[in-house]
Amino acid sequence: MTSIGRDMNARLLLLLFTATLPTFAQQTPQQLAEAELPSLLTIYKDIHTHPELSTQEQRTAALLAKELKAVGCDVTENVGKYDKPEQKCFGVVGVMKNGDGPVVLVRTDLDALPVQEETGLPYASTVVTKNEKGDDVHVMHACGHDAHISMIIGVARSLAKMKDQWHGTIVFVGQPAEEVGTGARAMLRDGLYTRWPKPNYALGFHDKADMEIGHIGVTEGYTSANVDSVDVTVHGIGGHGAYVYRTKDPIVLAAEMINQWQTIASRENNPLDPIVVTVGSIHGGTKHNIIPDEVKMQLTVRTYKADVRERVLAAIERIAKGCATAAGLPPDKMPTVTVERDQFAPAMYNNPELTKRLVAAWKKTLGDPNVEMVDPTMGGEDFSEYSLLPEHSIPAVDFHVGAVDPAKIAESKKPGASPLPSLHSSKFAPVPEPTIRIGMVAMTAAVLDLMKK
Repeated sequence: MTSIGRDMNARLLLLLFTATLPTFAQQTPQQLAEAELPSLLTIYKDIHTHPELSTQEQRTAALLAKELKAVGCDVTENVGKYDKPEQKCFGVVGVMKNGDGPVVLVRTDLDALPVQEETGLPYASTVVTKNEKGDDVHVMHACGHDAHISMIIGVARSLAKMKDQWHGTIVFVGQPAEEVGTGARAMLRDGLYTRWPKPNYALGFHDKADMEIGHIGVTEGYTSANVDSVDVTVHGIGGHGAYVYRTKDPIVLAAEMINQWQTIASRENNPLDPIVVTVGSIHGGTKHNIIPDEVKMQLTVRTYKADVRERVLAAIERIAKGCATAAGLPPDKMPTVTVERDQFAPAMYNNPELTKRLVAAWKKTLGDPNVEMVDPTMGGEDFSEYSLLPEHSIPAVDFHVGAVDPAKIAESKKPGASPLPSLHSSKFAPVPEPTIRIGMVAMTAAVLDLMKK
């Protein structure tokens, strides 16, 4: 054999040898998740201990921005414009480019809730801060956004190490003010789809307070509801509690309204179109023997369809004024009904075709038993804004991540057992390690499927 032939054979053997060597970029999402989990758990506990209310997420946003920069993203901070021009927005956008290809948006929320934590965790929040009204309130990550942030950091780290497996542009979005329904609109208003690449797909996730760890869940079509906040002021004629005939009692009138509003669902609506009308707050009066001049109520209203939403909102005002008229109140004492349009969150619609595609990818990565098709909920989620409503022109999927020990789920189903803590409960906390791991793996697998070479 000539020297040229021997050289060619040597090169061929070298190529075959190196092709069989395991490289870091060839690791699976599961392997990368395991490697990143220790530091992600540290980040999770830090965020959980330092929660920030909606529109106040300065520290949390800075932490996310730092982590995205560390994996090579081009990061922009303070993205977003609220309706109040003086209000600063702490949105974060991190762009990771890897040649030509599709654009995929991956979003996490950043904000916490005005809840006093009662989990008993060693890293529980003890934060007290002032809300927009200037009142002192306790703050807690009672909805799992701390886990979501940890997951997206893990996803960014994984995809930065797997660039030989995907091509295109990933737009990581850290969104503030999800809990009040204004953050997504604020970021879109500030040019999210014009200053940065407009996505071909939008992906989000949320931990689930009644799904076992190790599982994810998804719904085709509508998965979460329209959310409206409604303020109602019931006017009356106050006076002495002993001389009720000289008054028009707004407390009795408010109670009548609350009962009548429930007939919207039971008597005015097609039962196949779900609606919820909940009075979450009612305040009136100052002392046992004084009938007040007014009562203030705060309602949350949940629907799916646009026409059902408008009909329910109209019925709330109609019933309120009808009850006041029946009580003999004059026109200038009619109740005031205000729909907080700036806090509206539209229903989330998972694109069916995209959902089917991702379910196939998830089953391949996670195994069939760990991927559940779940029922829609009446919860709210402004991730829906990223699909460019009302046409849903950008296919989007928001999926659930199991966050509960299966033993606790089984215990809660026994006769007489206490129910599981729900999202927004002072006692809710995901089981951190498996929740973060499965969310990170599932999102990484979804992005790889949409951007595979």
